[in-house]
Amino acid sequence: MKDWLSTHPEIRSIRLAAADLNGVPRGKRIPVKFAGKVAEGTARFPYSVLNLDIWGADIEDSPLVFESGDQDGFLKMTDRGPLPMPWLENAAALVPVWMFHEDGTPFEGDPRQALQRVLDRYAAKGLSPVAAVEMEFFLVDDKGRDLNIPPLPTSGKKRARPDILSLAKLDAFDSFFSDLYDACDLMDIPADAAISEGGIGQFEINLMHGDAMKAADDAWLFKMLVKSLARNHGFAATFMAKPYPDEAGTGLHTHFSVQDQDGNNIFDDGSATGSDQLRHAIAGCMAAMHDSTLIFAPHWNSYERMVPGAHAPTSICWAHENRTAAIRVPSGPPKARRIEHRVAGGDVNPYLMLTAILGAALNGIEDAVEPPAPIKGNSYDQELPQMIDGWQQAIDVFETSAPVARIFPAELIRNLVMTKRQELREMTEMSAEERRDTYLEAV
Repeated sequence: MKDWLSTHPEIRSIRLAAADLNGVPRGKRIPVKFAGKVAEGTARFPYSVLNLDIWGADIEDSPLVFESGDQDGFLKMTDRGPLPMPWLENAAALVPVWMFHEDGTPFEGDPRQALQRVLDRYAAKGLSPVAAVEMEFFLVDDKGRDLNIPPLPTSGKKRARPDILSLAKLDAFDSFFSDLYDACDLMDIPADAAISEGGIGQFEINLMHGDAMKAADDAWLFKMLVKSLARNHGFAATFMAKPYPDEAGTGLHTHFSVQDQDGNNIFDDGSATGSDQLRHAIAGCMAAMHDSTLIFAPHWNSYERMVPGAHAPTSICWAHENRTAAIRVPSGPPKARRIEHRVAGGDVNPYLMLTAILGAALNGIEDAVEPPAPIKGNSYDQELPQMIDGWQQAIDVFETSAPVARIFPAELIRNLVMTKRQELREMTEMSAEERRDTYLEAV
């Protein structure tokens, strides 16, 4: 911290930030002259800060609040900070943190700690996951009562039609994307190719593969960056699962493989179909997929995306080179053999999403279970096991699931269930417009 600040004398303030259970950054602003206490590990948040609802309110009857006296947890810098915050007018540094108890043990209600717990299980076997994510989002004009596409900066006109892989649409927003890529470079976010997607005003940027924790950090930071930078350009950006009822939804697809201690991809056996461990990982992902629906579809709006025929997987199945399947094994050279998990919406918490996916895959590898045969053709036209299609059921199943309990710590399961039940009660009393406005930038 001290060395970084010495090379960035322009920094005037610091933002401490941790991801809550919804992936919302929570934290505080600190004058740069008090940066030392962050590096010393003496900064604190209440434990309850990582367990707020989507509006930022305490969870009623949570044991983290009045029952325990709303105690503080201790914050430690992650290995990702400090980072510049290119969207702010005044130079500031973002310092990502995660939470521990006073004795140094991890706070198990912290979503980043949940992912670390799974990665530690891999490490105990001499394995390490490699992951990459595809980040879809919409650029929107939210100045009126209804959402709309923003005017094209080049012409001022609104083109309300899908335009898949349109270079003209990308070029029309070139100023925004140029600033975004520059900012990604400053924040060490490995942004690769950008494309225009199937929804009006929808785009996708792929983040390059790497260490799984860094991939989760990248996704979390990228969402923060895109939403903040869009406002500087006069429009909004949203990762909500379904901003327009009649348009494509927003996905967050994850590609992953697993390396051994020598850096070899254990999914590669030299064949076109992949190794036994690949099949076992697929089987593990499929076994936990139904019960983990709440992780992949965490909000009211999430279930508007998860309908048949809308490019979001609804059937629990796998296939080679088939984007209608929940799990796709892409073609390519054997050394690049990997799994693409296609279920999650863009509104997920990236830490919880990767915890669910990688934890389930490891369960399958440990148990050496076999998946059913891969499907062929359109999954929507076949009789297959289905994902949960309602928020209430997803919450209830997640709470009591044995596969979920094998992946996530009990404290996090309890906290997330209490959070989602509170949000469900509130959302039931709200209008569609109020729900939309809640999710537009929060997720």
